[in-house]
Amino acid sequence: MSRPRLSAAERIEQIVCAAVDVFSTAGYAGTSTDDVARAAGVSQPYVIRLFGSKQRLFLAGVEYAAREVERTFRESGATDLEGLGDAYNTLLGRYEVLGMLMHGFAAGSDREIGESVRGCLGRIYELVRELTGAEPRAAADFLSTGIFLTVLASMRVIGPEAVPRKPWMDELAAAYKLGCVDE
Repeated sequence: MSRPRLSAAERIEQIVCAAVDVFSTAGYAGTSTDDVARAAGVSQPYVIRLFGSKQRLFLAGVEYAAREVERTFRESGATDLEGLGDAYNTLLGRYEVLGMLMHGFAAGSDREIGESVRGCLGRIYELVRELTGAEPRAAADFLSTGIFLTVLASMRVIGPEAVPRKPWMDELAAAYKLGCVDE
């Protein structure tokens, strides 16, 4: 039995989603286009034909992850920072999205990757201000907390794939009222 043929747009999305999964785990340096091709169920030359390079594939993954954050915030209907915080907490269960962003930030010293992740962070910052009317410092504090929580989720300290608990982990989770994300 053969699989239904995907449109070009569907195939690109399939590969980008596979890239997000693989890059979020192994990072930019630890992932090859062959790894992504295997995860997507396509050939490595096909991935290169579509994206041109590993870097462009990585950038597509970073952009996808940032759009997922933006979509989550917009669809939440939140009009204040607390509501956006609740929306962000739902993202803590999507390690691949947050892990992809973390790897993007980590690779940000690369000129092209840096330009992309700065653009993503800028868009998210502007969206936070737009949706909530928050002043620059409050929006920056919100993003700082989000980035810190992203680091914790990336290290599996919080979230559905959390490692066995240590007291300091429970204290951090309690400080951010995150006990429910581990259930």
